[in-house]
Formats: sequence, C-alpha cells, structure tokens
Amino acid sequence: MKNILLPTDFSDNSWSAIAYALQLLKNEPCKFYILHTYIPTIFNIEYVLVSPAQFGLGDAIRETALNNLKLLKDKIKTTFKNPKHQFETIASFNNLILEIKDLVASKNIDYIIMGTKGATGTAEVLFGTNTIHVLNNAQCPVLAIPENFEYESPFEILFPTDLNLKFKEKHIVPLKEILKHFNSRINILHVYYGEELTESQKENKKRLENLLAQQAYLYHESLNQNVDDAINIFQVKTKVNLLVMINNKHSFFENIFFKSKVNAIGFHLNIPFLVIPSKFK
Repeated sequence: MKNILLPTDFSDNSWSAIAYALQLLKNEPCKFYILHTYIPTIFNIEYVLVSPAQFGLGDAIRETALNNLKLLKDKIKTTFKNPKHQFETIASFNNLILEIKDLVASKNIDYIIMGTKGATGTAEVLFGTNTIHVLNNAQCPVLAIPENFEYESPFEILFPTDLNLKFKEKHIVPLKEILKHFNSRINILHVYYGEELTESQKENKKRLENLLAQQAYLYHESLNQNVDDAINIFQVKTKVNLLVMINNKHSFFENIFFKSKVNAIGFHLNIPFLVIPSKFK
C-alpha cells in the first residue's frame, strides 16, 4: 500500500490536486494523509513566543481546521467511492514545510501531491512559496498540479535532463510505475548549448537508457535554448501530459525556480509536474 500526503489549504487548487491524485491512483491501494497546517508561513513572532491560548485563538483555529478537514474528507468519499483508498486527516499547528518533513519520515510517505498555488496565489506567480520549498526540499517525489487542471492520464511524459546526474534505479522507479500503469511513453529531452557530451554525460546517458531498456521512450535534443523555453516548445509540438524532472542540486532545476520572479513569469506550466529528489529519505 502506498502512503500519499495531500497538503491542503482548502483552496480550489488544492482540491484539483486531490482529485488528480485519487484518479491517478484509482487502481492502487493507498492511504492518503490529508494535511492542513494553520500557522502562516510569515507570522507574528510575539504570537508564537507567547502561547496562542492566551490570545484565545488556538482552539478556535484548530476547531475550524478540523471541521474543514471533515467536510473535505466527506466530499472525497462522496465524489470518489474507492474501497482501495483509506484516509486520515491531520490538523497541525506548525509550519507546512516542517510538518511535511516530519510526516514524510514518520508515515513513510511515498509521494506528496499538492497544488501549485494556494488560496492567496495570484495569476502572475508561477508557484506559491510553499510549493517551491516542498519541491526543492522534500525527501520523496512531489507531484504539483497546476490550477484548474482537468485530469488526463499521463500517456506522454516529458523528462528534461542535462545528463549530469549519475542515474540510479531509485530515480527511475516513480517513472516506471507510471509507465507500467498507463502504458506511457517517456520523451527524454537533453537541453544543451552546442557543447559535445562529456565522458561523464555519455556514461550517464547510457545508464539512463539501460534503466529504461524495457520501457517505451524517445530521445530528443534541444540546441541553444533555455530549459523553460525548450519545455514550452516541446509541449507545443507534442501533447505532453506530465513533466518529470530530477532535483539534482546545482543543476538547471535550481536555475528555473530561483532566478528572478520577473524571468520566472515567462515559464507557464500547465501540466502536472513530478519532481524526483536525487537523494531520497
């Protein structure tokens, strides 16, 4: 049985992510942990240093969170009647990122599935701050679902890589699971600026091909383009249902998400985005 963590702030985007998760994993026995944290990312330090109970707010906030979680759980069970799925709700007075880190370890979480923006997200921002932190720091695969995305099976997968990672079986397992369940095809996209592959990159490419030897895949190259531009252009040419990247620190992944907000606005992601950590829990 898989253990899936579903963070929610009760926004429409978080519901879209939950709905996607339940449909993607409809044939898999799963236990879903529905998490809501109710301390803001940016908070009044005096409120934290002095017990929230002294303000008369802690119990009221928790009660509201628990009620909303119950309503959400009832909605899930009514909308998606699946005997293979179990649910547990968690309301935590904690920072979202810290709580996720604890739960990934204590609940042996296999995947985190969440929306790209929360209730306070704006159209001009690609991903919310929390989503970026989770994508970059989680010790298990994270699947981010864009706002207003209607579920479609991941038949065509786009996998950009700079071939600078020494691929291992654990990096490819999440991909293989999807490929097996949906008879998907993976499109490996190598983005580069005209330099020939180094010996290390050639070895990594061969290793990746060996790991995918029993799978349907195509290898593509994109010359003299930024990664985000290459992804967008590929999406125009090919109907892609899922974008997958490995978060290899000091690679182009960080360049996408930690460059200036002005530049990031140009990268409009409208398909689910699976991020696989290079180092697992």
